[in-house]
Amino acid sequence: QVQLVESGGGLVQAGNSLRLSCATSGLPGRYDYMAWFRQAPTKEREFVAAISGSGLSTYYADSVKARSTISRDTAKNTVYLQMNSLKPEDTAVYYCAANYRGGYARIENYAYWGQGTQVTVSS
Repeated sequence: QVQLVESGGGLVQAGNSLRLSCATSGLPGRYDYMAWFRQAPTKEREFVAAISGSGLSTYYADSVKARSTISRDTAKNTVYLQMNSLKPEDTAVYYCAANYRGGYARIENYAYWGQGTQVTVSS
């Protein structure tokens, strides 16, 4: 049984930092990408960051690129998203997902999803 469990969200003031975690289990073989997406109220889910299966490549949305770092700990089967200098517009539910089809920014290429963790940034 595949499980992706996000944690680390919460309420923070603008300018502060958060580290989100995604603990995985049961994933079949080596993924192409692990990624973070987010969805704000009334908006579509959008790509935030991805890390390749080798761990050698990372990718970011322009909106977070200068403020975020995606990483992983293979021994713990966990992927992280460090977000700094948080802004109110970062408020959203953050989801991690696993991809076995390539095309790291395309939602439809992600077969497995977590339940999400809420991040709220107050001004």
